[in-house]
Amino acid sequence: MTFPDPGARPAGHTRWTRLGLVMVPTLLASAALMVAIGTGVLPVSLAVSAQSVVVSGQNLKISADRLQGTGFTQYVGTDRSKTETYPEAIAGIDSADLYNLCQSMVLHLPVVGDTTLRIGAGGGGKPAHADHLVVHTDDLGGDAVFSNITIGQDASTFGDGSNALAGVFGQQADTVRIDHLQQTTREVSAATFRLTGLHLSVKTGSKPCY
Repeated sequence: MTFPDPGARPAGHTRWTRLGLVMVPTLLASAALMVAIGTGVLPVSLAVSAQSVVVSGQNLKISADRLQGTGFTQYVGTDRSKTETYPEAIAGIDSADLYNLCQSMVLHLPVVGDTTLRIGAGGGGKPAHADHLVVHTDDLGGDAVFSNITIGQDASTFGDGSNALAGVFGQQADTVRIDHLQQTTREVSAATFRLTGLHLSVKTGSKPCY
């Protein structure tokens, strides 16, 4: 292990900025939301798949005043890090709007201690928007309304290209609305994610979205 020269300019700021920029397109995330969001969080034509990504294992917190989407599917799958495997609910939304979206991660850094990376977007009545949003979550809360929902369908028959195993419990709906969304996620992806009014901050201390 090597230590930086005490007189050298700290490189942490640059690395945090890069980390934030990398997280923006992947955030939900939600996913969140389901994000949101929405993950964030698929018309049924979108693949909701447990990708072969090796996750870090750290939880991202996502909240939103409201998530509204079309083309919802969900089934149970797993994520894996280099050392562990995690059971997750894998949810997808073909088109999702998220109002007052907040995404946060608390990390413990040497010397500094707890540090919060926080991203906000979608305020002022101009929601953040995600297309083909997929969110892997192990905890989600809120007030939800689904239209034309089917619960208990074999997820391998969704016809959306997902790689769910035959016999896996799944559900799908034409539309989904979740008010007061709060969720934790280890992985979020989207074809596009438009973060209206984006604001990224890195601050000392533990200051999660909720």
